[in-house]
Amino acid sequence: MNAGTTQSPIPAPRPVGILGGMGPAATIDLQHKILTATPARNDQEHVPTVVWNLPQLPDRLAAILGNGPSPLPHLIHAARSLESVGATAIAMPCNTAHHWAEEMAASVHIPLLHIADAVLNDLPAGTRRIGLLSTPATMQAGFYQRRFDRRGIATLLPDEENAALLMSAIRAVKAGRLEESRPPFLAAAQSLLDRGADTLLLACTELPLISPGTAIEAQCVDPTAALAHACIRHAFAAPTSCTASERDHSRGVELA
Repeated sequence: MNAGTTQSPIPAPRPVGILGGMGPAATIDLQHKILTATPARNDQEHVPTVVWNLPQLPDRLAAILGNGPSPLPHLIHAARSLESVGATAIAMPCNTAHHWAEEMAASVHIPLLHIADAVLNDLPAGTRRIGLLSTPATMQAGFYQRRFDRRGIATLLPDEENAALLMSAIRAVKAGRLEESRPPFLAAAQSLLDRGADTLLLACTELPLISPGTAIEAQCVDPTAALAHACIRHAFAAPTSCTASERDHSRGVELA
């Protein structure tokens, strides 16, 4: 830089609340991806975040399948707490917990940055058939399939055997056994590629921790990275720039 040259100022970013703990490693992964994707030149230009990292939330999969208590009261409490300390939007690095996105969004006055909408923004051009790698509860919730269908994109789901392999991989990551998670993950992913998927969506936030360095990495879309990009866009957007469509999405509304 020449002497006397000054950097043009970047608008002060707005704080984003991260509703995490589902699981803890996925929460840290989102924070890391926000950090590395932000074009900051100094500390002050990074996105301010407030993190609610509570792993003791009731199990989301069990709740959706009717085998355990709902985490919704805890999610609403966390969302309101993030709002109360100054967060201007909420990001939740857990795909399955988006089953309750509409109720959560209705409980606060700030946007919920929906992970599936973030994925739509980041899909590779020409995507036609997506292999959905997720928990059974995320598949059952259907929020990805509905969005893809409106875009004319087909969704391929794992069969029962490969869905079980995925869950074993997810549980291994949650237990800190990353190497153990790779074989079942790769087997389930390859089965969807063999059935014609052109893109693999890693729609459980533990799965992007497995894929780096694997043979299928280039074919994978990482929802955590997409959510990080949505956080950055929100943080640096003018507060008045939110469109009516974006406001509807922030209330948990799926637009046709």
